Amino acid sequence: MTSIAPAVGIPILASISSLATAADVWLSDVWGVIHNGRAAFPAAVDACVRFRAQAGTVILITNAPRPDAAVAETLARLGVPRAAWDAIVTSGDVTRDLVRPWGRRPLFHLGPARDAGVFEGLDVSFAEANAADVVVCTGLFDDETETPETYRPMLERLAARGTPMICANPDVFVERGDRLIPCAGGIAQLFQALGGDVAYAGKPYAPIYERAFGIASSVRGTPVPKDRMLAIGDGLKTDLLGAGEAGLRSVFIASALHVDPRRDFDEALLAELFATYPHPPIAAQPVLRW
Repeated sequence: MTSIAPAVGIPILASISSLATAADVWLSDVWGVIHNGRAAFPAAVDACVRFRAQAGTVILITNAPRPDAAVAETLARLGVPRAAWDAIVTSGDVTRDLVRPWGRRPLFHLGPARDAGVFEGLDVSFAEANAADVVVCTGLFDDETETPETYRPMLERLAARGTPMICANPDVFVERGDRLIPCAGGIAQLFQALGGDVAYAGKPYAPIYERAFGIASSVRGTPVPKDRMLAIGDGLKTDLLGAGEAGLRSVFIASALHVDPRRDFDEALLAELFATYPHPPIAAQPVLRW
């Protein structure tokens, strides 16, 4: 294995295998680490399979605004084998916990129809935005053509009425193939800027980590100390910030979220990204690789 020690002290690893013995559990991000929305990353899949072969546990922790079963179906469709992971924790799962207390009070779903599964089995009453007591934002209706600004007039009216929002996906952008696509987090940020109240379901917020810790302990049959867990992700404000706030070590994976693909992934880039960052990773990789 070779590594480069950048100015901020973060080694760039050719292989993550050197960290495998120092962890029992990986909490790995999905979109941007395991796949790009179009296809799986073979090296990342191989790394997860190899870690599990060494008695490691892989918990996929994602801001996907859908239940874990739906994410499992997507992974299979994109070519991620079942042998690559033990369990999935989604912000959609946490969203369901946040929706339940609202009972049958009128709810407006801001997001595409493909996310409707987050409400499956819940006794909810849907309404138009102007009649809702709560908004659940899972994304944009059309993330190929719209931006959060598309929704400014609606958000202004909701904020003026004091209607709270549950954000099912705190990501602001995500990679889809070679493009960056806007997500629910961008809408939630604009809503907050307009004075709206937002409850966030996913990373970097604590509830999704608490759920992941419980599932990891269940899979392994015993509580797992945080110093035996390793978070892996590409998002500074979601994956790495959330891991740091939860008391976990992290590994940064390069993606177009923060790394221009035309630029070398080197110590200079890491120095720019992490010189003043509150929770720097213990290592970095261009892609997750064993």
